[in-house]
Amino acid sequence: MATQYGISGTTAKAISASVERGVAEGGLAPGAALPPVRRLADELGVSPGTVATAYKELRSRGIVVTRGRGGTVVAPAPAVASRRPPKVPAGLRDLAGGHPDPAFLPGLVPPSRLSPAARSHRSTPRLARLEDAVRDWLRPDGVPVEHVTFAHGALDLIGRLLSVELRPGDAVAMEDPGYHHLLDLVTALGLRAVPVAVDDAGMRPEALRAALRAGARAVVYSPRAQNPYGGCFSAQRRDALAGVLRQEPDVLVVENDHASAVADVPLHTLTADGPARWVHVRTVSKFLGADLRWAAAACDAVTLARHDGRLLLTSGWVSHLLQETVHGLLVDDGTRALVCRAREVYAARRDSLLGELGARGLAAHGASGMNVWAPVADESAVVNGLRSHGWWVAAGARFRLSAGPGVRISVAELEPADAARLASDFAAVLGESEATYGG
Repeated sequence: MATQYGISGTTAKAISASVERGVAEGGLAPGAALPPVRRLADELGVSPGTVATAYKELRSRGIVVTRGRGGTVVAPAPAVASRRPPKVPAGLRDLAGGHPDPAFLPGLVPPSRLSPAARSHRSTPRLARLEDAVRDWLRPDGVPVEHVTFAHGALDLIGRLLSVELRPGDAVAMEDPGYHHLLDLVTALGLRAVPVAVDDAGMRPEALRAALRAGARAVVYSPRAQNPYGGCFSAQRRDALAGVLRQEPDVLVVENDHASAVADVPLHTLTADGPARWVHVRTVSKFLGADLRWAAAACDAVTLARHDGRLLLTSGWVSHLLQETVHGLLVDDGTRALVCRAREVYAARRDSLLGELGARGLAAHGASGMNVWAPVADESAVVNGLRSHGWWVAAGARFRLSAGPGVRISVAELEPADAARLASDFAAVLGESEATYGG
């Protein structure tokens, strides 16, 4: 065996549970090789078919992957051990979390007018006034609003849709680099992430075309404030991607507009170009607060029915107390002014860092949103080097499938004066490590 962890069990269920336990407890690390089927069968005194059934179950649940002659190994992001970021060491400025500046978040006051009396939540899961507010929010950006629904955040909605629409082993076209929680979610559902390269204008059309030709049955992307790269669709890029998707009418198109209100660039949505199966998702975490686990979605009629049907069988509905809180904030003039100010400040802080890096000959990316992506040759050297200067940034490995290395710097709380100091320290770290900086 290539690992010291001892797999046990005499049934397929017990063997798969033993492997899962090893992964969850750290005894089997990502990339660790499992024994060949016949060898493990001999060691456990069971038939090869029993081990093969256990491995099949583990593959379907995204815990292991098979690499041909490379054998069966623990998945890079196994479903039982999501890639949580490391804790921020004491005394460092945290530029890794991707969180908004608390100074630009409104105070959350739960509504008091809702009583605990029984009401038919399942028959009326959405508050009509919040549906109206959502339509008013989406319509000016060109998103069709005939069908809308709610969920407990974007990951909740996207995970539910992918589990309804796809089967274990199916492929999903994913941004590369992309949002690490979405990449982990796809793996956890037993699906295959097919990388689609991005640039400052978002997904590259030729890369998306290749992913669809490789069999992707769904595509997940951010039209602006792409995390971590910062790309945003131009009108030309939107049209090019729409042309690619028109050739694949059965593909589910998932548009994740996660930073909408603070993205500082206009939305060029693909949903208005007529894909047969589509959903546009928006959350409020980036501008109303992370504790508001709520998302709105507009979609086609079939997608609405499938999502709401599965929601009915699980959580049933989104809390009406939560809906009232979100509605009150969305229509509040003071909150709107605060969000507008946040959008302006985040853009200024991002542009300040990009300008300071550029002045030192260091290329970086961040056309929109709260993050800057800086390509580097050695992620560990840069992260550790900046740590010695008092900064904590995110290594790019969590965000990448096949893209080149880099680091993500969250700028929401980075004042322009601090940006100059960070850029100087960044340049010094690159010089000290003699890294070859990639642009």
